[in-house]
Amino acid sequence: MNVTQHRQQLTALHNKGYFNYGGQGPLPEAALEAIFNSYRHIQNLGPFSHGVGDWVAQELQATREVIAAEVQVPSSSITLTENVSMGCNIALWGIPWKAGDHILLSDCEHPGIIAAAQEIGRRFGVSLSTCPVLETLNEGNPVEAIASRVQPNTKLVIISHLLWNTGQVLPQKEIVEQVRSQNPDTQILVDAAQSVGSLPLNLTDDGVDFYAFTGHKWWCGPEGLGGLYVRPEALETLNPTYIGWRGILTTTTAQPKGWKADSRRYEVATSAYPLLAGLREAISFHQSWGTAQQRYDQICKLSAILWDKLGQVPQVHRLRTTPPESGLVSFQLESGQHEQLVSALEAENLMVRTILNPNCVRACVHYFTEVGEIEGLVEAIGHFCKLTV
Repeated sequence: MNVTQHRQQLTALHNKGYFNYGGQGPLPEAALEAIFNSYRHIQNLGPFSHGVGDWVAQELQATREVIAAEVQVPSSSITLTENVSMGCNIALWGIPWKAGDHILLSDCEHPGIIAAAQEIGRRFGVSLSTCPVLETLNEGNPVEAIASRVQPNTKLVIISHLLWNTGQVLPQKEIVEQVRSQNPDTQILVDAAQSVGSLPLNLTDDGVDFYAFTGHKWWCGPEGLGGLYVRPEALETLNPTYIGWRGILTTTTAQPKGWKADSRRYEVATSAYPLLAGLREAISFHQSWGTAQQRYDQICKLSAILWDKLGQVPQVHRLRTTPPESGLVSFQLESGQHEQLVSALEAENLMVRTILNPNCVRACVHYFTEVGEIEGLVEAIGHFCKLTV
C-alpha cells in the first residue's frame, strides 16, 4: 500500500501538517470503528453478563498477545495499563524499598517519573542521583555516563529508550549489560513512551526488567491504553501495589487466594474494554504497510530530510549535529520565541510542540509523513524567523 492510500485512514491528517506523534498519534478509521463496534457488542450482550465476561477475557488476552509479538516477549509478561506513567508507577512502587537504597536516573527523564522517584525517596529514605545523558547527544558515551554512576546500593536505574526531548536512542542492551556488570542486583526500568511503535524491539534479548509504554503515541491507538513488560525473572520480586479482581485468584467463596501467576497480577479492575480492539486495529494498520524495521527505516529517512532542511534556515539551531536516529527532531530559534512559533504554526494547521529541558521545539515524523508536509513546515518556520528578526 502506498503512503497516499495508507493515509486515507487517518482523517486527523486531512488538511493539516501533523508533527506531534510523540504526544499522540492519529487514530485510524478502522480502530475508531472497532471501538464503536465493541461498545455496541457489549450493549447487545448485556453490559454485565456471562457473555460479556467471556468476551472481555478473550479481548484482554488477544491484546496481550498482539503486543507481546510486537516487542518479542511472552504474552504472560505483559500487564495492560492505562498509560506509561501507570506502568512506571507499578514498577516503582512494587519494588521493596528500604532506607539507604539508591535510584539512578538519567537527566532526560519525564517530570512525571522524576516526581514519582522523588516521592519514593521522601517516603522510604532512598537517595536519588542523575547521570549526564543529555551531554552525550552529539559526543560522549551514554553507556559510560550511566554505568559509571551505578553504586553498590543502586537498586534501580531509570532510563528512556528513546529520549523524549532530543530524540536520542540509547543503546538499551549495552546499558543493561554494563549496569549489571557493575551491580548484578540492580534492576532497570525503561520509560518507553517514544520507542514502542517507533523502534523495532526485542525486549527479551535486551534484558530490561521493566518496560512501560503506551498505545496512543507512535502506535496511533486510543488514549487510555498501554502496557508494562515485566521480565519473568523480576516477577517474584515486584509486589502488586494497585490491587483489584483482575489480578487476584479467588476461591469458590470469593476469598482472595493470592496473585495470578503472571503479569496479570498487576492489573486492577474494570477498564474501557472497547479500546482493546482499537489498539489491535491500530497495530494491524501499521503492519499492513511494512515490518517494524521497514517502518523505522522510513522514519529515519524522513527525519533526516526534516533535519537537513531545517539546517538551511539560518535562524534555526538543530540540537543534533548529525542526522536523527528517530522520528523526533528538536531545534532552537536564535530569537528564543519557541512558544510563539508553535502558536503561529498551529494557526496554519501545522502541529509541533515546545520542550522545556532543553528549551526547544520538537517536530515528529512518522513513516507515513509526506515530504511535502516537511517542506511546508520548514517553509513556515523560515517565514516566521524572517518576521521576527
